[in-house]
Amino acid sequence: MSGDLRVVLVPDGLAGERVDAAMARMFGLSRTRAAELIADGQVALDGATVAKSDRVGAGAMLEVTIPSVVDPLEVVPEIVEGIGIIHDDDDIVVIDKPVGVAVHPSPGWKGPTVVGHLAGAGFRIATSGASERQGIVQRLDVGTSGVMVICKSETAYSRLKNAFRRREIDKIYHALVQGHPDPHTGTVDAPIARHPRSDWKFAVRADGRPSVTHYETLEAHRFASLLEIHLETGRTHQIRVHMSALKHPCVGDLTYGADPTLARRAGVERQWLHAVRLGFEHPGSGEYVSYSSPYPDDLAQALEVIRDAH
Repeated sequence: MSGDLRVVLVPDGLAGERVDAAMARMFGLSRTRAAELIADGQVALDGATVAKSDRVGAGAMLEVTIPSVVDPLEVVPEIVEGIGIIHDDDDIVVIDKPVGVAVHPSPGWKGPTVVGHLAGAGFRIATSGASERQGIVQRLDVGTSGVMVICKSETAYSRLKNAFRRREIDKIYHALVQGHPDPHTGTVDAPIARHPRSDWKFAVRADGRPSVTHYETLEAHRFASLLEIHLETGRTHQIRVHMSALKHPCVGDLTYGADPTLARRAGVERQWLHAVRLGFEHPGSGEYVSYSSPYPDDLAQALEVIRDAH
């Protein structure tokens, strides 16, 4: 493990002290941190490993390796298998994001990220925004695949950020939901806030932020319906929360109440939700542009299972 190796001789004044107490005094560490380093095998006394309750003698050589702390928000450049480049110019790069990839680093996420891939692939993206979210004007959940845009120029960043804020971007998703929404075409206008008991989930709540989802049924099958969804707002988990609130959760979305038996039957291990199209005024040319992404294999196969179910 990389880290900072420090070697000191124990002064007379600390002779007889426990190792963890001596380390706390000499290195300015807490006793708890000192004990962790000892337990991790990062501490040696005269070349031998120690227990935290061992005592130090005057003049003994204490070697401590303090591991370098990894910043959870640091963008690590790495090529991510499966990210497709749909379009690339001086202002924007449009990608096809696979499932299992986060848009940017965040505490607790150790997997691949879109910004890490773009850095690894040599893309220069806009420097606006927090360092781990530079150039990012929209997000897709880790478990949601599909088309998204990242800004390369500062002009593109400010123009698209404002366009998203003013709801001028056409964000179109396809979702395979359980059952048959009634009416077949409709709008869900229901505020969304964090779930009162599970902070990784969201829920429809009166004190939430305004959230509007428009849907229409493209195909109705025995167990599920394929919907086309236009997002007016862009809250975290919005489609998943709204469909669950209608009692028609996305197939495979166990977090929001989907039937595990149907998920197994369809062979999906995540929510059946895909960002199929993104349309907007190009921040450079001003022309309307539209980009699309085909269904990934797992969702395409699940849809065939549902279509064939009698």
